[in-house]
Amino acid sequence: MVIISNVTYPPESTKEIAKRYLKAPVLPEFLNKKGPYVSASKTGGMNSITFYELSNDRLAEGLKAIGESLAIYFGVPGYKYDLKPYFELEEGLAILGL
Repeated sequence: MVIISNVTYPPESTKEIAKRYLKAPVLPEFLNKKGPYVSASKTGGMNSITFYELSNDRLAEGLKAIGESLAIYFGVPGYKYDLKPYFELEEGLAILGL
C-alpha cells in the first residue's frame, strides 16, 4: 500500500518550507519514501506530492509518523496538506467485498 501526501503553499512561503524541510524528523525505516515531487503554478502556488510505501499492518504507525513529519510546517503561512492511504486494486476490491 501507499500513503500519499499532497502539500500546498504560496510561493512566498517557499524559503520557510525549505528551511523547515532540512530540520524535519527522520522517518522510520519501514516507510519507503519517494519524493517530494514539486510543481508550481501562478493560480495554485506550490504543490508537493510524496509517496510512502509500507506494508498494510503498519498503516497506523505510518500515518502517525508522516503526520508528525508534516507538523513541522505548522505555522507557515498558507501551508495545507492532505494525507491519504491508497490500497492496491486487489485490496480495494476485498474491502468492497468483491
